[in-house]
Amino acid sequence: MTNIGKPATSELSDDAEIRDGHAEARLRQAQRLESLGMLAGGVAHDFNNLLAVITNFGTFVAEELAAATTNGCDHLDRAAQDIEKILSASRRGISLTQQLLAFGHRQVMHAEVLDANALITGLSQLLHRTIGEHITIKLDLTDDPCLILADPAQLERALLNLTLNARDAMSTGGTLRIDTAGITVDADYARAQPGIPEGAAVRIRVSDTGSGIPPEVLDQVFEPFFTTKSDGGGTGLGLASVYGIVTQGGGTIQVNSQPGSGTIFTMLFPATRDVPPQPLEPVPYKRQPEGEVVLVVEDDEGLREITQRIYERNGYEVLTAADGAEAIDIANNFAGDIHLLLTDVVMPRMLGKEVAARIRAILPRIHVLYMSGYAQPVLANQGRLDPGTVLLEKPFTEADLIKKSGQVLNGGFAGFHTGVPATRTPT
Repeated sequence: MTNIGKPATSELSDDAEIRDGHAEARLRQAQRLESLGMLAGGVAHDFNNLLAVITNFGTFVAEELAAATTNGCDHLDRAAQDIEKILSASRRGISLTQQLLAFGHRQVMHAEVLDANALITGLSQLLHRTIGEHITIKLDLTDDPCLILADPAQLERALLNLTLNARDAMSTGGTLRIDTAGITVDADYARAQPGIPEGAAVRIRVSDTGSGIPPEVLDQVFEPFFTTKSDGGGTGLGLASVYGIVTQGGGTIQVNSQPGSGTIFTMLFPATRDVPPQPLEPVPYKRQPEGEVVLVVEDDEGLREITQRIYERNGYEVLTAADGAEAIDIANNFAGDIHLLLTDVVMPRMLGKEVAARIRAILPRIHVLYMSGYAQPVLANQGRLDPGTVLLEKPFTEADLIKKSGQVLNGGFAGFHTGVPATRTPT
């Protein structure tokens, strides 16, 4: 295992990179990116609500138009085409907000113990298809254990974004190299590199032989909406989302580059000794709603309306509340059973977690489903969900909402029994 920090054995930096001046510069950059991330995450969260409304109402209109066009009306055909363009734009908006949320450490991360080598090997075929035949991909994966605690889908997304960035830097061809190593971060290096703890770590490097990055913009590459592409081909969110994914996952990322000499992105993740879980067999999902009552708590009026409409057209009875206090009042006074509570995570005056706790005190057997564009402030530690928490990520589709609700009412993913009525606690 390579030792990081001592000049005689360091593979990541020379002596200058661990001097106080460099450490302070990296700290200032991290603080600047954190401030930008807070802004980006908040904006993306609000856009997620808007996009959920646009997408679902647009889908309803598309369904109505599809039914009406069976009579062969040209005007309805054109309207259906226009609606599809609206839905296509909303899907692109969803993709952009997800990247903003990643940069702002506001994405929900489903962390698990994984082998970085196995993940990269499994991703290699997709990378080959993505990068093109004019670029050679070389994998140099260590035989050392490379177990880390990370969200596999998010780490794959980060590696794919780095690969696309390398491809764009090698328009005339070149070599993309991905290598891994088990290393030891010593105290000196940990002090000089904010964010990486001392001890065993896993290093993942993505390097290319492309055009390189000019030194005057090197410190800006992780900032959202910053791009060096002059043709309008980039959003400036690819590397920003990579930065967010890596740092939210407890790692660090550095970039080293020289014009004409290529670029190296170096990710460090704390190593773990935990054992990767055995993959579970997929369980088929089969369930039909049977008139269960759902209490929806959402402060956004448009999203509350679309959620109610989705539930009702799928056989549920729906109660709605604009905030936690109204929801608690409904739970206390509704004469029948309430089977499912769907509550937003972040709301004014009372957060979703408190709403759920207080309603469970009234209805102990009620099932709870959270929804949010991000869950870090309430449900998570460093963006990881608490065990047992079930979350519906915004913006959601009708299929997402109905499937997740059915699974929660089933008590999980197995059994397929009807939701048990919530038993009211006498007051």
